Amino acid sequence: MDTLTLWQLAALAAASALVGFSKTAVSGANTISLAVFAAVLPARESTGVLLPILIAGDVLAVLTYRRHAHWPTLLRLFPAVAVGVVAGTLFMVWADDDAVRTSIGAILLFMAGVTVWRRRSGAEAEDPQQDSGRSSRTGRLKARSYGVLGGFTTMVANAGGPVMSLYLLSAGFRKLGFLGTSAWFFLIVNTSKVPFSVGLGLIDARSLLLDAAMLLFVVPGAWIGRKSVDRINQKLFERLVIGATVLGGIQLLLR
Repeated sequence: MDTLTLWQLAALAAASALVGFSKTAVSGANTISLAVFAAVLPARESTGVLLPILIAGDVLAVLTYRRHAHWPTLLRLFPAVAVGVVAGTLFMVWADDDAVRTSIGAILLFMAGVTVWRRRSGAEAEDPQQDSGRSSRTGRLKARSYGVLGGFTTMVANAGGPVMSLYLLSAGFRKLGFLGTSAWFFLIVNTSKVPFSVGLGLIDARSLLLDAAMLLFVVPGAWIGRKSVDRINQKLFERLVIGATVLGGIQLLLR
C-alpha cells in the first residue's frame, strides 16, 4: 500500500464500492472494477487482491437476495464451471499480464456480441421458473458452454460475472431471480477459488492488507445498489448489463 498514490487508492476505493453496487444491482458493472484494479495494479496480481472484495460483495448479495435463487440452474452450471476453473488455473501458471488482459477482453466482447445477436434474432428465452428437471439438448449445451467460459474467466481475472450475466439474461431471468441466482453462484464459486489463488501466489499478506482497507467501501456500494435496483426497469437493467460487459472488455483490450 505504501507504493500507491492517493489517486490510485481513491480509484481502488471507488472500484470496491462499485463491486458492492454490482452485486446488488447491475452484475456486469463489476467488469469496470476489474479494469480499474488491473490498471492500478499488475493485472495478474490484481486478481488476488480483488477476489476477497468480490467475496464480501457476494455475502452481502446473498443476504439480500437469497430467497430468489433458482437452484436447478445452479446445479446444472457447477460441473462445467469446475472444468473452467481448472483450465483457468493451468492458464495462470504461465500467463503474463498481457495474455490475461487480451484473453479476457476478447471473451467478454464475444459473449456480449452473441447475446445481442440472440436477442435481435428473436431467439426465445427459456423460462427458468418452469424447469421440469429436464432440459433440451440446446439448453444443456448452452449451460455447459457458458459454465466453462464462466469458470475460466472467473479464475483468470475474476471476470466470470459478465459471462454468467449473459447466460442468465439469455435464460429469461427477471431482476430478482437474476440477482438471487447470481449471488449464490458467485459466493460458492469465488470461495472455492481461494485455495487455487493462494497456491498461485495471488493472495498473500500484502494483498490481504490492501483488501482490509478496500472492504470498507463495499458495504455502502451494496446499500446504494439495493436502493437503486427497484428503480431500474427490466429493459434498462439488461442494457446496463450488456453495456458494462462491452465497456469492460474494451478497457482490457486497449490498455
